[in-house]
Amino acid sequence: MMDRYIEHELMELCGKYGIGITPFSPLAQGLLTGKYKKGEPYPEGARATHQADRQINNLLTDENLDRVEKLRKLAGELGVSMPVLALAWILRKGIVSSVITGASRKEQLAGNLAASGFRIPEEVLGEIDRILNFVKFERHVG
Repeated sequence: MMDRYIEHELMELCGKYGIGITPFSPLAQGLLTGKYKKGEPYPEGARATHQADRQINNLLTDENLDRVEKLRKLAGELGVSMPVLALAWILRKGIVSSVITGASRKEQLAGNLAASGFRIPEEVLGEIDRILNFVKFERHVG
């Protein structure tokens, strides 16, 4: 949801040639779990407090945190958690063969599994795109 560069050209190309895609970090290093909130300290033991490469810290911008808050509210309206919404969103594409996720607790694994059976209503997909402000880039030569 937060880094959709493969949608610009790669997904279409893979689809054309029957190549499956296995996305990694579908919860954006924890950003899409909803545990990070604007103006609040990072939760004790969260990746942003100890990750050596600080990759998550680059994602924790005010703009991204605002987007996640809107997505979290949308997930609540649908009766699911933010991780379920994020994983279901990525799994909705037939070209996605699998998603690389991790779980350090049993309830995280249960949430990951729940996402495989959750279908996001079409009108909600449009709302998600509006929240994320995604615009597909298409390169034209000549």
